[in-house]
Amino acid sequence: MSNLTGKKALVTGGSRGIGAAIAKRLAADGADVAITYAGNVTAAEAVVAAIEADGRKAHAFQADGSDTDAQAAVVQRAAAALGGLDILVHNAGVANFAPIADDSIAQYQRQFGLNVDGVFAGTLAAVPLLSDGGRIIIIGSVNAHSMPTAGGAVYGATKAAVAGLARGWARDLGSRGILVNVVQPGPVDTDLNPADGDFAKMLVPLIALGRYGRVEEVAALTAFLAGDEASFITGATIDIDGGFSI
Repeated sequence: MSNLTGKKALVTGGSRGIGAAIAKRLAADGADVAITYAGNVTAAEAVVAAIEADGRKAHAFQADGSDTDAQAAVVQRAAAALGGLDILVHNAGVANFAPIADDSIAQYQRQFGLNVDGVFAGTLAAVPLLSDGGRIIIIGSVNAHSMPTAGGAVYGATKAAVAGLARGWARDLGSRGILVNVVQPGPVDTDLNPADGDFAKMLVPLIALGRYGRVEEVAALTAFLAGDEASFITGATIDIDGGFSI
């Protein structure tokens, strides 16, 4: 019996990168999984196929993560397709780095819309559907408390905001045994931030372990928080950054 056998999970932004790795890991641990995606249906279908090849049920739903009505609706659709909801992983997000002199209200609203408003709307819709003892896991960032480069003020603020929401929700939902936690990655090797890219050349010397993280490592921590062994962890923000922010 796998750790998550019989559980039903929804991973937002699950078509690539960290989200895809999380969806696949939850399935490998026994869960049936639904994912959301913004527009890359081919990538989403590939994740579904990988999960089904692992013997689990999988679904993919297109949704604009910054559209609060769409987020609420997709949570309902995912729970109906899965036959319930035990685990909600908020992974969908956007990062736009720009110094304040070059920033704009539109970019500010876009980042808060996806990184904060979408998380709030999805959680609000999920709470009546989540089983008692369920899990809400937000993929945040160490930039919530550490900003080693210029231009990240708004992005960091969005990640600090969801960490604050998680602490409050942990109190709100504790009586139902629902655990709410934040996983805060540092530099991780993805197609948007590759370990061999120019940005990495600046960041790697700041990482105590001297390398970028792997999406599978973030997925492993997320799967742990989704499982029974994390039963006394809630309201926590857990850095997974190779010592980047120490």
